[in-house]
Amino acid sequence: MATDRNGLQTRIERMCMERGLKMTGQRRVIARVLSEAHDHPDVEELYRRASALDGRISVATVYRTVRLLEENGILERRDFGGGRARYEATEEGDHYHLIDVESGQVVEFTHAAHAELLREITASLGFELVSHRLELFARRLPDVAQEQTDHTAQTEQKGGSRP
Repeated sequence: MATDRNGLQTRIERMCMERGLKMTGQRRVIARVLSEAHDHPDVEELYRRASALDGRISVATVYRTVRLLEENGILERRDFGGGRARYEATEEGDHYHLIDVESGQVVEFTHAAHAELLREITASLGFELVSHRLELFARRLPDVAQEQTDHTAQTEQKGGSRP
């Protein structure tokens, strides 16, 4: 059984095994890098991080693994602009992305009222909401410090609708 640095199997590895995917040593390294990522890395960044842990990993292996994980619903591709796809583990629950158009920084947040409003709108049109995604592209206000944005996003995540 593959484990993370704390001796526990990573979430992505568990998802792979649940879907019957073979976990090679290189896939385990890539899964670990993805599981430990607090950002939304592109394939080149994944390769840089994975090859630092295992010099035998090629960029082609990373591309193949990312494609396999995406095809099996383990990773989700995100397009935040800038001409490169970025990835994150598939999550259950509602969470959103705010993308700073100047720096490329991605801030994840939740907002329970927004999620409920979408469910109400969907129901009023005679449907059941199955999935949704929200990506906001914004520019930081000149008088708002980075620390304030970080604190607000963390507060929302703790109190939001994400399980």
